[in-house]
Amino acid sequence: MNHRLMRVSELLKRELGMLITRDLLFKAPLVSVRAIDITPDLKRAHVFISALGTGAQKKEALQVLTKNRSLLQKELSKRVILKYTPHLIFELDESIERGIHVIDLLDKLDQETVNEEPAS
Repeated sequence: MNHRLMRVSELLKRELGMLITRDLLFKAPLVSVRAIDITPDLKRAHVFISALGTGAQKKEALQVLTKNRSLLQKELSKRVILKYTPHLIFELDESIERGIHVIDLLDKLDQETVNEEPAS
């Protein structure tokens, strides 16, 4: 990703995060923008969100964001001046959960190795 795309992506991430916390209500305790992957022509942006809570709360957060996509795009166009305001596509970012799962598996494997070592 070139330098301009990274700058635009970070700007969109910051502004969209402020809009989400200010304008929308969720059942999930915390919803945040983790990353934005924007196309080189700046016409589409995949917004990866992280939501704390149950699976149902995460789904609800994604639905609220998708339902309010046009409102968020309109407000974003007022705050960030670009030739095109990107079409927002919201996706759940589950990388944290996958990371925690991998760490748990490694801990279990480590515990099993410690338990199997013969005493000297």
